[in-house]
Amino acid sequence: MLASTTPILTPSSNLKPSHFTPSITSRVTFLQSSSSFKPHSKLPLFVRFSRSTNSNGSPDPAVGPASPGIDEVEGESSSDFGDSYVALFVRMLGLDNNPLDREHAIVTLGQYSLGGKKCIDNIMQFPGCINLVVNLLRSESSSSSEAAAGLLRSISSIDLYRDSVADSGAIEEINRLLAQSSLGSEVKVRSLNTLRNLLVDEKLRVKLAKSDILLLAIKYLDDEDVKVKEAAGGVLANLALSRENHDIMVEAGVIPKLAKFLTSYSEGSQVITKEAKKALLELVKDDYYRILVIEEGLVPVPLIGASAYKSYTPPLYEPLAFPDGTEIEKTYTKPSRYGAEFLVGLNVDKNADIDEAKANAMIGQAQQRFLVRIGVVENGETASHSEYSDDQPRLTLLPWIGGVARLVLILELEDKSAILRAAKSIASACINEHMRIAFKEAGAVKQLLRLLSCHDDAVQLAATQALEKLSASNIVCRVIESKGGLGPLVNILKCSDIGGAIVEKSLNVLAQILDPNKEMQLKFYDGSVNESEKEFGGVRNDSSTGLSSTNSEQAVSKINPRNDILDSVFIARLVEILKSSSPSLQEKAASVLEFVALTDPTLTPIISVDIENGLSSTFQQNFLKISAYAADMESDAEDQFSAAYAIKLEEAGLAISAASRLLTRLLDSRQFRDKINFSSFIDTLRKILKSNIPLRSKDWVAACLVKLSSLSGYDTSSNPINVEVTLYETIPRLVEQIKTSSSLEAQENAAVELNRIVSKGVVDSTGAIISLAAVNPLVKLIEEGSERGIEASLTILYNLSMDSENHSAIIAAGAVPALRRIVLSEKPQWQRALHLLRSLQI
Repeated sequence: MLASTTPILTPSSNLKPSHFTPSITSRVTFLQSSSSFKPHSKLPLFVRFSRSTNSNGSPDPAVGPASPGIDEVEGESSSDFGDSYVALFVRMLGLDNNPLDREHAIVTLGQYSLGGKKCIDNIMQFPGCINLVVNLLRSESSSSSEAAAGLLRSISSIDLYRDSVADSGAIEEINRLLAQSSLGSEVKVRSLNTLRNLLVDEKLRVKLAKSDILLLAIKYLDDEDVKVKEAAGGVLANLALSRENHDIMVEAGVIPKLAKFLTSYSEGSQVITKEAKKALLELVKDDYYRILVIEEGLVPVPLIGASAYKSYTPPLYEPLAFPDGTEIEKTYTKPSRYGAEFLVGLNVDKNADIDEAKANAMIGQAQQRFLVRIGVVENGETASHSEYSDDQPRLTLLPWIGGVARLVLILELEDKSAILRAAKSIASACINEHMRIAFKEAGAVKQLLRLLSCHDDAVQLAATQALEKLSASNIVCRVIESKGGLGPLVNILKCSDIGGAIVEKSLNVLAQILDPNKEMQLKFYDGSVNESEKEFGGVRNDSSTGLSSTNSEQAVSKINPRNDILDSVFIARLVEILKSSSPSLQEKAASVLEFVALTDPTLTPIISVDIENGLSSTFQQNFLKISAYAADMESDAEDQFSAAYAIKLEEAGLAISAASRLLTRLLDSRQFRDKINFSSFIDTLRKILKSNIPLRSKDWVAACLVKLSSLSGYDTSSNPINVEVTLYETIPRLVEQIKTSSSLEAQENAAVELNRIVSKGVVDSTGAIISLAAVNPLVKLIEEGSERGIEASLTILYNLSMDSENHSAIIAAGAVPALRRIVLSEKPQWQRALHLLRSLQI
């Protein structure tokens, strides 16, 4: 061994030829002769010293036989022989050596390090060795920098030495190296893989994410060399393991860059696809970033295990149809010669325009069924690096066509846990209309409606959650109703034993389907929809395409499924929700009850229950009492402007608006008018009108209040209700229109109407205008509006100026310069402007 024949060698040793015994000199063939040492001569690299060994210390069979000089050494294995020269080559890395010698030394050590951990341990036993290797990253020789990067890659693969590599300045040097415009592919690969190894250490991830390395890794995803892409993808995949890095990674634009490798098969190899998927799977654990990933055309799909698919049996004898149930008309009746029954009679005219969504759904269904039938579903699909909890099951990512089809297919299995996860995934994937239509075309609605009858509460809840997200689409709402979805949803609300969350989701779906605003639009504004389609029971045939929308589920619609909502038990349950639930549910219940009133103009089903108390409970929101108390006591002012308070105010305003709309509808019934207490409702609505609920929620409150007052026998000539409506609804609405409308004409119309109210001498109207900070937009309208708008604004400001307390507000708004310009230009309104200046005592 070297230790027994030579002094111990360190990077600081003064190595000279005289230090070596003749026996060692005879082994090292880099000396030209035994009497002279020529450091500039070419090294044979100690050739078979670099004979690589595997992790067990045995020679690598891929490497050729050792040189005769080494093989002739007796009593030493080739591994021991190579180990004995590590010190020599480490010394040759020294800065005082010739660059060519340093190059040969780093190349040899790089090859030697491939022998495994034992070889790396031998290199790292010399203090300062790692610093000399890092220094060679700056070498002008591409071979030296490439070998140095390779050696650092090997060293950083050992857990014990990662801190040493990071502390040696290697990260900064690799950062500088990768930033160079012209760099060999192999150097890029080795440098990026070194960083990838370092990122296994959690504490280094945050440090590296904040450096330029993140941007460099993203840049190298576009490199021409596939291996460089794979290394860059590995860096990003390891960076994503720490959630602290997700924000900075997403801001750097990593999601679109990685998504392209999964959505386009021509973008890269299977390795880069796998690394991209690993990184994105970490990002989708965040709800917001999941949306960004889905927007790039990828769908998170739960991994349920290949065994779960064994229960799936593809339908063989069902009528030819698209996945959503749309039948395909057969135009060819002869039996198929080769058994391709699906292709029989699919005769589509060349000019036919088949919906792309239907075609994609058919493609996705065919692909997923094929994978299940041959037993390779989920084979090779990457899951997340880290383990998921029960709330976060293991996921994979699929392009949206296959992902949508896979999720719908899982709904058809017998495994309840798999069905549960698929339904939740569908709910989270319905982020836009495109995805909702995709699931509709894939047949998700039919399967989810089937699950509503499941006796497992968790599955039933997941199904209602998915339907709730899908029902945000008007098209999907029609499909839910046409497939008989109202009945199961109504039954859920009628059952008192079902959990509150399921009831809430079911009511939300019903409110989406039975939206009175949609119904009015359908009746009066949708001219392209004929009567049969309005009832969702029509049959549309297209002989040119061979498609028919009639199917067994749509037959339900011919029986008018809306009769289900007239059930007395269902209506009574909605009234109970009005009495005791949250404002959000109260809003939905009032909306559905309004739809019931539209369906049955006699209003008998609603009047027969205790609807009066239900409406009173909705109007008497707790926050109104708290708000009034706080205002009287002049305390908790900050709480009234907090985000939580604003949310509660918004929810309460929506519930009150829906209840006011329902009450206005019910007032058309004499039977209802004869049984209610008008004064109680009037007093409550007057308080609400003066409250801080959003202005848009006061529209129906004001309309209902006016109708109540007119039907109650109040003297309208002296009725203060009209004044309150003007002060707390009409004037604020007109001022908001002047402030926020993007249309100059709309602003001027609001100013004209506001001028009419002020000119009529409505009590406290000018005070309301001042309190709403309307002076500034009125002055702006004087400067930018037409003659009509200028005239109305000048008149309003003149009326405001009659009270000297308002002068400071008018002057502060910049009215004086604008008025002077009008007077000097002698515009048609110059006299009114002059009067206003005199009123302001200017």
